[in-house]
Amino acid sequence: MNAEVTRRPLITAGTALGIGMGGFVDGIVLHQLLQVHNMLSAKYPTRGIPPEQLVVNLEINMFWDGLFHVFTWVMTAVGLALLWHAVRQRNVPLSTQTFVASMFLGWGLFNLVEGIIDHHVLHIHHVTDTDNHLLWDLAFLASGVVMIVGGWVAIAGDRSDASPMERH
Repeated sequence: MNAEVTRRPLITAGTALGIGMGGFVDGIVLHQLLQVHNMLSAKYPTRGIPPEQLVVNLEINMFWDGLFHVFTWVMTAVGLALLWHAVRQRNVPLSTQTFVASMFLGWGLFNLVEGIIDHHVLHIHHVTDTDNHLLWDLAFLASGVVMIVGGWVAIAGDRSDASPMERH
């Protein structure tokens, strides 16, 4: 009995890994290195406040940034488990293009969903803590859309591995 050839498990794994890895880039680059975009910085600002309040606000933001990193770690672990499952299935063609495109799809989904919910619906933080944060927030959403569309197009256009490879 031959199973139908499907790229879905590889796409699902790549998408989950993209969500996790995109979240890590967000957390490491924006939250930690640039020190903007902290999880609750619109509610507990870290600029222009008295030093004693700054310490409290930084602790609150650091805790919620930690929970955010737990989420990204879990998504990465789920993605790795899904990838392990996908590569062990003989009916799943292994394609670097499909896998990398799926990761960009996941990263784009992360940016779009996180940006819409946290920046525009809940207003708990913005990309930057500046007066022109809307421009930065919209650019963040646009980056998500570009990655989703690019990933989707690259997945759809991948014909390099039309059949599964022999695995031993």
